[in-house]
Amino acid sequence: MPPDTADRIAAGAAGLGVTLPPAAVDALAAYLALLHKWNRAYNLTAVRDPRDMVVRHVLDSLALLPFLRGTRLLDVGTGAGLPGLVLAVARPELAVTLLDSSAKKLRFVRQAAAELGLANTGVVQARMQEYRPEQSFDMVVSRAVASLKDLYLQSRHLLAPGGRMLFMKGALPETEIGELPGDWGRPHVETLHIPGLKAQRHLLWLEKPHP
Repeated sequence: MPPDTADRIAAGAAGLGVTLPPAAVDALAAYLALLHKWNRAYNLTAVRDPRDMVVRHVLDSLALLPFLRGTRLLDVGTGAGLPGLVLAVARPELAVTLLDSSAKKLRFVRQAAAELGLANTGVVQARMQEYRPEQSFDMVVSRAVASLKDLYLQSRHLLAPGGRMLFMKGALPETEIGELPGDWGRPHVETLHIPGLKAQRHLLWLEKPHP
């Protein structure tokens, strides 16, 4: 990894209005180094340039922080641990569960969590529609792993009343928004401005009504 990776992370986080302690910056740089190393054999991400990884993986994930509510967070379709591992590093008070159906990807996620010393994470191999945790979550987050409708229908049972479901998308998915059932209302839409990223990024979120 380039020697300025940590500096790029710190500067990008500051551009998002996020203050990270030096230990968290170093942990995120270590995560990217591990991802870059494992990616050669495991093909965990199509982003291969280390500088692009800072922007598209770390900063993109950190952009979620202002919209989080509560302490129990589920990352569905976590893949290489995004955004869940990044959020777990940035906010140690969160209890983050990383869910994916791919054993190969979760081998990396477990290794990364262990090497980074992330005691606030748990890893579960399951499909989201089949996952039945003992306790529901305050937040369910997803980084463009399926359509909004599928994500909503397949993960709504995982969210506690009053909890927040957050979808990370590129261009604003107007068609997908129109396909949502609507029983939780229309999603809130936030345009995300990621330092160093020219592509569009949007965050959509819904809150589960209380009975």
